[in-house]
Amino acid sequence: MHARLAAVVGTAVLSAGLLVNAPAAHAADPTTTFDVTYGNTYTRGTITWHNRSVSVAGVQKSVSSSSCRGTTAFTLDARNKKLALAFTSRTCGTSEKFPAFVVPADVPGGAAVVRICLDDGKIPATFYKCKRYGRP
Repeated sequence: MHARLAAVVGTAVLSAGLLVNAPAAHAADPTTTFDVTYGNTYTRGTITWHNRSVSVAGVQKSVSSSSCRGTTAFTLDARNKKLALAFTSRTCGTSEKFPAFVVPADVPGGAAVVRICLDDGKIPATFYKCKRYGRP
């Protein structure tokens, strides 16, 4: 009887130790929705905040084949210093989803702010409207 009790207690202690030492579940990276509308055109989507970067995905709309639109995202640190930028290809006369693109933010804690701009899709771009989004 004592050997059996010892085996049960030993198993319980071993199981508790495994639970304590198990890695914590990774919390999902926070996301922020964005909407930058200029007239009948827009860029809308989500910003996913990572440790040293952000990813941006969404949809952009142009109403004319001769007046294209693009999306540019800037990462900024806590002092509003620009860290990096990245942009989509341009959309002309339609509404198109754009795949997620990564914007580096290689500072401890990552970007404090992301600035999303609706632009003309050219290089260099003319920015029609921009909005700032703070890290949640």
